[in-house]
Amino acid sequence: MLIEKLIFNMLAFSLFIIIFGKLIRRNDTSYVVLLFVEFIGIALNFIEIIFRINASLFAKFVMYLFSIIIPFIIIVLETKDFIFAEMVYFVLGKVLLISGDVESAKKVVLKLVDKYPSSYRGHVLLAKIYEKEGKTEEAIDEYVKAVDCNTKDYKSYFRIAEILKDQGKKDESIEMLQNLVQNKPDDYEASMLLGDLLCEEERFKEAVSVYTEALRYHPTDYDLYYNLGIAYTRLNDFSAAKDAYEKAAEINHKMHIAKYHLGQIDLIENEFDEAEKCFEECLIDEELEAAAYFELARIAIIKGDKDKGILFLNKAIEIEPKYFLMFERENLFDSIKEYIKRPKSISERQVKEVKSLGEKEEEVKKYLEETYNLVKGMSENEIKNRVNERLNMIFKKQEEKRIENEAEKNLDSLQDDTLGLTKDKDY
Repeated sequence: MLIEKLIFNMLAFSLFIIIFGKLIRRNDTSYVVLLFVEFIGIALNFIEIIFRINASLFAKFVMYLFSIIIPFIIIVLETKDFIFAEMVYFVLGKVLLISGDVESAKKVVLKLVDKYPSSYRGHVLLAKIYEKEGKTEEAIDEYVKAVDCNTKDYKSYFRIAEILKDQGKKDESIEMLQNLVQNKPDDYEASMLLGDLLCEEERFKEAVSVYTEALRYHPTDYDLYYNLGIAYTRLNDFSAAKDAYEKAAEINHKMHIAKYHLGQIDLIENEFDEAEKCFEECLIDEELEAAAYFELARIAIIKGDKDKGILFLNKAIEIEPKYFLMFERENLFDSIKEYIKRPKSISERQVKEVKSLGEKEEEVKKYLEETYNLVKGMSENEIKNRVNERLNMIFKKQEEKRIENEAEKNLDSLQDDTLGLTKDKDY
């Protein structure tokens, strides 16, 4: 019993001195809380000795927990760059932020990063606070500091890219994401966002490379195959696009949009039976039902089945009246115009406003629709020439964008050099 008390006191006082030394060395009052906890444990031990009380099992547990276990754990953690004082500030700031007291949380975290400039957690938390305040530039600065503190903080790197994208700085966002996927090629979110941005900028060849590389790490992902199909579609590589859409449809047969695009490509290539099968599968999807009926009406008329054509077209218009205006513009339906019911009210504005799919899906659907209208009734050579014209236009835009970016970089470099020369001259 005496030996136990002796060992307890030696350990408790040693740990107390070590923690007190940290308080002095770091000049951080956060350690006062820890010293107070230790003091409670040591005081309980002295009370037991002085009054010769046999402490209960619970009292002994409290003494050892406060005086030895907690201080020892903290000392060990601090050898692994887990600073107690930093965590006190961080936890307090986090609690205040969750409770909705953003201003108080900001004050606490500013103290944290001021006292510990290399606090990765502090900079990330401060960045989130700035985001809540709508101060995106300050948020980016803090995320950059977090990445400087922890070079493997890919989440902050990705968040910087997201903020830049939201600000309309797509080129800067793309550059950030390209660096990110180069260092972490299995980062799914970064690959998806990079591919989307490249497609938005009509850099479809680069998007294909991004999606293809990402599939090495996520070989059964529906969205990657679907997006790859979109990129190939916009490059007019319909064979590769069909392969991608087919794989997407195999992975998730409930996502019928891939099947719909397959049907559109089959229709362009005059594979009417295959197109018909694809569109029939889409009839169970509420978002695609009207569009599928409209395409089936086209196929029925091409095959000479006017009754089916009339039935399918009226169903499409009944579900979405916008298809009446599309029907009126298409000469294919001239032979059945008198049998098609006109909706009570329909305008060009309604056609533009009605969107049943997402923006990306609508865009590729519209592109394939335009391609179908482009190649309908044209000779093979004419089709090739028009397709090449569209591709050349895309690549021309990409080249102009590249030249513009290089010119901006050269201008910035020239301005920096000029500023440096001016400073030297003044000196």
